[in-house]
Amino acid sequence: MTKNSSSIQALYGLCRKTFTTPSGTPPASSQAIQKLCSLLDTIAPADVGLKENNADDDRGHGFFGESLFDRVGRWAQPITFMDIHECDNFTMGIFCLPTSSVIPLHDHPGMTVLSKILYGSMHVKGYDWVEPACIRKIGSFPVRLAKLVVDKVVTAPCEASALFPKSGGNLHCFTAVTPCAVLDVLAPPYGETAGRKCTYYHDYPYTSFPTESVDGISEGKEEEYAWLKEIDTPNDLYMRPGRYTGPRIQA
Repeated sequence: MTKNSSSIQALYGLCRKTFTTPSGTPPASSQAIQKLCSLLDTIAPADVGLKENNADDDRGHGFFGESLFDRVGRWAQPITFMDIHECDNFTMGIFCLPTSSVIPLHDHPGMTVLSKILYGSMHVKGYDWVEPACIRKIGSFPVRLAKLVVDKVVTAPCEASALFPKSGGNLHCFTAVTPCAVLDVLAPPYGETAGRKCTYYHDYPYTSFPTESVDGISEGKEEEYAWLKEIDTPNDLYMRPGRYTGPRIQA
């Protein structure tokens, strides 16, 4: 077995050991998640069939489009998703993003997500819900308060990250600063029948709406919070399936 194949196979094996558990079993321990992150840190583009130096700059304009009338053209180059493995307990896959493309703000209900930037740079912005839930009605639509926990540019090589059902930035969005690729492990995967529907949101600064103040938010800390409004799947989210060309998983 080559190094390339052993790396992704080892990741599959550890995911299966960590996430394939009887119903009612406690969630994976922090030690188990850290072990998975450490293994993800060893995976390079070549281990999953990617060539970093061949990453095309399929430049789009993303949310930085010059004109509101350029909504189609700015997404001319799609985000590509390559499925590595999928089962009832977890999924493994890769998102390849052209420069300035965006995966909009979305949630991961009841899910643990591990992410590893394989090449390139991306801006990551992540929120967690404020608990107990703080909901206001603005005009005809409700908004819910969330706390900003991640707002930074990450560049490969860097450590893998983890988010959890109630912490770590469970609601996040990605913006490609350069062509980039991210390897994701989702456990359990999305599933509407199981109550794990992917929902998209628009974030508004905390001070956007004239509402009464919220307990616990001190003056000067408003920028750490935002109101999130649920939205339909964005029409200009242009994503296509790709063919995974890395080592085949031996299930």
